[in-house]
Amino acid sequence: MTIKKSKLKNKITKDMLLGNIAQQYPEVGEFLKEAYGLQCIGCFANVIDSFEAGMRVHGYKDKDITMALKLVNALL
Repeated sequence: MTIKKSKLKNKITKDMLLGNIAQQYPEVGEFLKEAYGLQCIGCFANVIDSFEAGMRVHGYKDKDITMALKLVNALL
């Protein structure tokens, strides 16, 4: 899967809801499913779970979350 870079000024933060990420950046949502196993991005809980909460539920630690945020924001 390839994600085209754009010049968006909005950045994904650890506090963003997964549902908002999926809606605003569908390619990032797909990337998170494939690369990190975050199937919850399409789940009913995506309206209450933040990026950080979703990552933690899947066992990711602080450094993993920081790295994932840097990666997805570099793709925007």
